[in-house]
Amino acid sequence: MEIKKEIKKDSFAVKISLEEAGKIMGWAYLCIIFQDRHKEPYGLMENVYIEPEYRSRGLGKELVKLLIAEAKERGCYKIIGTSKHSKPEVHTFYEKFGFKNIGAEFRMDLIQDSKVMTKD
Repeated sequence: MEIKKEIKKDSFAVKISLEEAGKIMGWAYLCIIFQDRHKEPYGLMENVYIEPEYRSRGLGKELVKLLIAEAKERGCYKIIGTSKHSKPEVHTFYEKFGFKNIGAEFRMDLIQDSKVMTKD
C-alpha cells in the first residue's frame, strides 16, 4: 500500500464580525471545504459567538443569516452547524433556520491545554 498526502489549497475560511462604535460585538467563521465527492464545496459554521453584553439583541440570528447567505453565495451544497449536547437552546436556535439534527459530532482534543480566547 502506498500512502499519499495532498495539501488542498482551495478550502478557506470567511470570518464575519459585527461591530458597533469600533467595538466587536460578535463573530463567526464559515469554513468553505472542498472534497472529492461533490463538485461543490460545503460550509461549516464555526465559533458563532456574541459577547455577553450584546446578547439578546438578535445579533446571533443576524450572524447565522449572514453565514447562510455567504455559503449560498459561495455555491455550497450544504452548511453544517455543530453544538454541544449540553446546549439544547442552541439546537433549537439552529432548527429555527431549518437545520436538522442528523447525527452526532465526535471530537478528539489534540491539545489538552488549548486556551479559549473568550469567556462563554
